[in-house]
Amino acid sequence: MADAATPRAFLRVGGVTVARQQLGLALDLKCERIICLAHGMRPELVDLQHEAEANGAQFHIVPGARALLGLVTAVDTLFVFGDGLFVSNDEAATLLETGEGVFVQPIEQGLAAGFERIDLNNASAAAMRIPGRLVEAVADLPADCDAASALQRVALQSGLRQRPIPPVDNGSVFWSLVRSDADAHALEPQWIRQRTSDDRPLSPSRVIALGFVRKLGPGLIHAGSGSTHLGIGAVMLMLLAAVAGWFGFFVAGLILAAFASISGEVAGLLGRVEAQSIYRQTRLIKADRGFGWMIDALLIGLAGFGTASQHGQTDWDRLFPPFMLIALLRILPQVIDRRWAASLGDRGLLALGLASALAGGVGSVAVHAGAVVAAIAGIVLPRVTKRLTRP
Repeated sequence: MADAATPRAFLRVGGVTVARQQLGLALDLKCERIICLAHGMRPELVDLQHEAEANGAQFHIVPGARALLGLVTAVDTLFVFGDGLFVSNDEAATLLETGEGVFVQPIEQGLAAGFERIDLNNASAAAMRIPGRLVEAVADLPADCDAASALQRVALQSGLRQRPIPPVDNGSVFWSLVRSDADAHALEPQWIRQRTSDDRPLSPSRVIALGFVRKLGPGLIHAGSGSTHLGIGAVMLMLLAAVAGWFGFFVAGLILAAFASISGEVAGLLGRVEAQSIYRQTRLIKADRGFGWMIDALLIGLAGFGTASQHGQTDWDRLFPPFMLIALLRILPQVIDRRWAASLGDRGLLALGLASALAGGVGSVAVHAGAVVAAIAGIVLPRVTKRLTRP
């Protein structure tokens, strides 16, 4: 729930508005009813309403705190998000799911970030999970009171416990108050870095993609050139690669395929920044997997017919060696250490390697040798890893 008396709710961090981020958090918490405190309807609120209803939640826009009395019952659980609160949804949902309470943070940390003081030692974290029965106390408060602050006072006076959030400087949680465009722009690099960080080993293509997204991601998102545009660009590069192969320019096709693979990696990383709910993330994962299969099919075709042309052959048997190479590279990550799997799964690096081999006239040798090495690695590396990890 956010009070939209100021435009904080519609400030954007990493291409997503504060209000959209809060809606994603509410949906992650399986809220059945979304209540937005706002003075009048705006196009942004209509979009939020459509998204909430598309995900099975009711959406209500009310002008003040007293309107909650007709929407919240004593048996409900109420999640309250302050105006301008922008958090990492996964971590916030985990905290909020563990039980009722008023979330707080150390006074120095909170006041410096613009949060409200609660007592001598604590500042508000602008989030609460409270029983619905506490809403009845709003009837005794002025009609123009700030709903979030009023409910926070009521919750604390009722004896609801204070629950600290993790320190925001330890990197485990993103918990900020966005009050202006300057705040939003200042938070973007940190937000994008967190959304694109994981514990997977880095491949060369992923290193390039990460550097691109973290450097130029905010500008691309604000310009409207987000993951969708980059994804379309990656598909267009694949089509150009296929056309180049059709006319016999197999080296150029493989180089274009390498750029397509890296562009797809960039699009996937930007998509993770933009995808703020579990529903959109699921679709993103499916699209990413489909793109990987298309790149593999393109590499098989370019490498197969490219090596056939060097030997004056046109038979389809030439597709078998690159097919086996790609198949083995698909299987290897399931049986070997993740550190090795990252580089073996780098299709951009593979495409450039095949292009170099074709340009040097040893494309067929490179494909056969790669398949043999992949097969040996699949046999040897699991045994070596098992011996090294054996107590």
